[in-house]
Amino acid sequence: MMIREKSTIRVYNEVVPSGFLLREVKADIYFPKDYESGEVSLLLINDGQDLITMDFKNILCKLYKKNEIRPIICIGIHCGEDRRNEYGTVGERDYKGRGAKAGQYEKFIFQELLPTIDQHLAGYKITDLSFCGFSLGGLSALDIVWRNAGTFRKVGVFSGSLWWRNVAQDHPDFNEDEHRIMHNRIREGDYIPYLKFFFETGTLDETADRNNNGIIDSIDDTLSLIAELKKKGYTDDDILYKELKDGHHDVKTWGRAFPIFLKWGWGGDSL
Repeated sequence: MMIREKSTIRVYNEVVPSGFLLREVKADIYFPKDYESGEVSLLLINDGQDLITMDFKNILCKLYKKNEIRPIICIGIHCGEDRRNEYGTVGERDYKGRGAKAGQYEKFIFQELLPTIDQHLAGYKITDLSFCGFSLGGLSALDIVWRNAGTFRKVGVFSGSLWWRNVAQDHPDFNEDEHRIMHNRIREGDYIPYLKFFFETGTLDETADRNNNGIIDSIDDTLSLIAELKKKGYTDDDILYKELKDGHHDVKTWGRAFPIFLKWGWGGDSL
């Protein structure tokens, strides 16, 4: 295990052998440098390799220096070469058969990653667990949180692949109100009062507009999923939606959105 340091945080690089995924999974653990015991939140992040590109350490440094967030330990989980199968929705593949290993990935999180990470948390009291991710990793995070709502408190979805569907959009029977998998799961699930949701999209996330309503699909799919959450009983107090002008489907845009997510989830009046 290696250690890197930068300003107000410590970063450990862990490698977790996974029997479920049949590979070694890299995980970067971001600790507040000057906070080595006491109550702390834990945040899991899919596509953790993207945190390096967005200079996540510096994002955290700035937030801590300004006292804008409470102590939080972030776990950046690197994706594998078979990302399109490991991420997705557990137990239901998309129309191309992708997401075949989503169940194994969920088992990896609970049975291999978290027990390994727990070895590094002596002295800390974990008060809550949350999950977030980018694009397909955002869909994966939302699905895992929704399936295990008793374990998590917050979920962050950046440019989420909420189009994920079990029927191709060019199929004559395709109906977006019936065939988007995550929308169906929200619709069929239960209201869990303590769950909180963060969604980000960029106005330049994509150009596709499959229903020709003048709204790009990434925004349309996100807004319609939020509508499903509100039908369950969630309100604007439970959901934050940020639409970034000129935001793209890229790491730079997600880096712009991440401080907003962290301040929404772990800032506020309790600092």
